[in-house]
Amino acid sequence: MNERVTGAMHYSLELERPGMLHAAIVRSHTPHAVITAVGLPGGLPVGCVLLTPADVADCAPYGCLVPDTPVLATTARYAGDPVAAVAAPDPELAARIARGVELAWDDLPAVTDLEAALAGGAPLVHDVLEVAARPGAWAGMRPVAGTNVSHRSRLIWGRGEAGFDEADVVVEGEWTTASAQHAPMEPHACLAEWHDGRLTVWTGTQTPFNVRRELAGTFRLADADVRIVSLPMGGSFGAKTFTRIEAIAAALARRAGAPVKLVLSRDELFLTLNRHPTRSRVRLGAKRDGRFVARRVWSRWDTGAYADTGPNVAAKGGWAAVGPYRFDHVEVDADCVYTNSPSNGAFRGYAATQAAWASEQCVDLLAERLGVDPLWLRLQNVLRDGDRFATGEVMHDFRVAECLESAARQIGWAADRRGAGLCALMKGMQTPSRAGARIELAGGRFTVHAATAEIGQGATAVLSQLAAEALGADARLVGIATIDTDVTPFDTRTTSSRSTHMMAAALGAAALALRRAVADELEAAPSDLRFTPDGGVEIVGTPASRRALDELPALEGEAEHAIEGGLDADTGQGIASAHWHQGAGAVRVAVDEETGVVEIVDIAASVYAGRVVDASRAALQNDGSVVMGIGAALYEAIDFSDGYVTNANMGDYQVPAFRDVPAFWSELRESADGEIHGLGETALPLIPPALGNALRSLGLGQARMPVHPERVLEALDRREA
Repeated sequence: MNERVTGAMHYSLELERPGMLHAAIVRSHTPHAVITAVGLPGGLPVGCVLLTPADVADCAPYGCLVPDTPVLATTARYAGDPVAAVAAPDPELAARIARGVELAWDDLPAVTDLEAALAGGAPLVHDVLEVAARPGAWAGMRPVAGTNVSHRSRLIWGRGEAGFDEADVVVEGEWTTASAQHAPMEPHACLAEWHDGRLTVWTGTQTPFNVRRELAGTFRLADADVRIVSLPMGGSFGAKTFTRIEAIAAALARRAGAPVKLVLSRDELFLTLNRHPTRSRVRLGAKRDGRFVARRVWSRWDTGAYADTGPNVAAKGGWAAVGPYRFDHVEVDADCVYTNSPSNGAFRGYAATQAAWASEQCVDLLAERLGVDPLWLRLQNVLRDGDRFATGEVMHDFRVAECLESAARQIGWAADRRGAGLCALMKGMQTPSRAGARIELAGGRFTVHAATAEIGQGATAVLSQLAAEALGADARLVGIATIDTDVTPFDTRTTSSRSTHMMAAALGAAALALRRAVADELEAAPSDLRFTPDGGVEIVGTPASRRALDELPALEGEAEHAIEGGLDADTGQGIASAHWHQGAGAVRVAVDEETGVVEIVDIAASVYAGRVVDASRAALQNDGSVVMGIGAALYEAIDFSDGYVTNANMGDYQVPAFRDVPAFWSELRESADGEIHGLGETALPLIPPALGNALRSLGLGQARMPVHPERVLEALDRREA
């Protein structure tokens, strides 16, 4: 039975250490201010610690792409920015002390949304040139001097915007998306402890080696002096990537001389990391026969007060907005913009959701202008094997056309297009990338050491299956070790649906190395070995050669798999993805014209998976993406007022309930000779634009996501007018 169901799986939330203190964060009350004083009237109770910015003055700022995030802020850059922290023997006392901490500050002008941040003469959240020049900043950063644009990603193909002179028909529109919360069941939680100048952090993270590197830089240590033990997570969806709360816990533990545990409350998640709000303008040009000629995209990504993954999200969102189509000419400007709001970063669907919302609705604008079937228009222009994408790379094993036809057929597209909409998608994987794995044989069992994090997607089970398949052993003999950067081989990270694809190759090579080691013990060829279900090994055809695995000495096999690639920071040319996650969605809706409520009548999601390793878990991942897509399309939005989050709770922030999710159809398409493709998030970005296009077919086109009833009523008024 599943460990999550039985309660056998343990999380960071449950950790305990002898002498442990509990932490609480003191946060800024204003979106932009210089903190002039931090104090606690009456002093601290015995055994408690107050951490102020002065206590971390020796710590360097951190950040996965740009070191712009302080452990504690002396200049608060959003309402909720950590400016002090408290540790106490129990969490209630820590929270009570934190509430009593008094702050003094001098307010600064704030820009709390994209419009304000991009206005001429806007107050600056950071000096973008100074930040980009700091040691450790990504070499590809392209800030725009004197603005809040921390990075401008460009993609140029053919003659770029100039190529529109070859188009007979041009359409253009602007679309926006709201910020959204990951809303994992388990909040952020970690525990930090120092011993002889060495830092150990137990945390739930998708990026243990990145967190190790960032903490080492912050506390000015060698990487080897930081140990990250990464435990399974009760959900993440991108929230638990890179350093979140670990630096504060580590600084408190250093100050207290004791282990410190930090667990965020639900409302604090809204102040820690969210999905990027965006504003995108898309222009599409075509010939009269429907052949696409040129696409121009201007997209703005609100990254909040600190860059986090924003520059990379903007870049990927830029080329994702091109869509899975052939073009002669493409030009994209994607800006990552600082604002005085909570940071935004990785979110399931990684930029494709926001990009497809705009670009796929623009395709239907063109179909409407030309008076043609939107499915036909997509099929005429979709990339096929051997075609070149706008980054210059050649497509292979590309099946978007099949997915389109399958999804459309499932909702009865040919019989009735009214109230129906489509979306086609290609989404990239982290490239370049590398993954290491080691398989040990000891005590009659195989143990896999790999840094693929268990987020709830069933990674541990899939790793067991991959290792068992590669070894030729029974999966019941294979266990998975806890991720520990002291002993686990390096892995880039558990993001972008890359893990099964990468680990299949790494574990395959590690298994071969281990088979060689076992074969040497039996003085046989590796191909002649057979592992038996009862924990033995023998030479095929020679039963007398059988030996129990627990009789063999400890043996191991280790290997690494790497993929190359990357894009030119100024032109966007190169290899964006070693392989592409592909899919198509179709949605049929009905609208209550009295209330504006949109009812989803039918959903079909078709995702190309190449070869599926675990059919049950893969199907659940696909279905989960569809449900999150429904939430993105109709419900989920963080509300702000002058930079303050106003719905930071699960009562006011809406996620789909069971009654909001209709029966739907989803499939994972396979091919006999296909490689293992990522599939964990491909279906999510399909749903919002397909729903938007379904509404457009009723004359109720929507520019803003999510689609709330009030916006549908506005569209009904426009249609009647």
